[in-house]
Amino acid sequence: MAGTRIDYVELPSATAHEAVRAFYSAAFGWEFADYGPDYAATTNGVVDVGLNGAREDALLAPLPVIRVADLEAAFEAVCAANGVIARPIFAFPGGRRFHFIDPGGNELAVWSDGGTAADGDAAVGGVGG
Repeated sequence: MAGTRIDYVELPSATAHEAVRAFYSAAFGWEFADYGPDYAATTNGVVDVGLNGAREDALLAPLPVIRVADLEAAFEAVCAANGVIARPIFAFPGGRRFHFIDPGGNELAVWSDGGTAADGDAAVGGVGG
């Protein structure tokens, strides 16, 4: 998986979604695109930032997100390396992703804007997210 990198960081904002968005807009001039009432993201940087305001989905810590070309291959590689799958592959606006826990206890996500699943939201190895 040479050439992969973190290209997205998702910040929890469930307790103050609009305030968090306004803060980053005012402090750094970031512009956000809306993806529903509880999610907004920058789309103009080398590493973009998403604000997750959905109480049922937002984590307590930032979520680094790694972009890959082949999501299923990345899923298999994470499993083979003894990563713990926190959320199997699921669809979201913009692509598909899964979450895993590394040996240090950190949760990360892996995403792709393409994919090989015919319906785009099939879970691999378990129930969907």
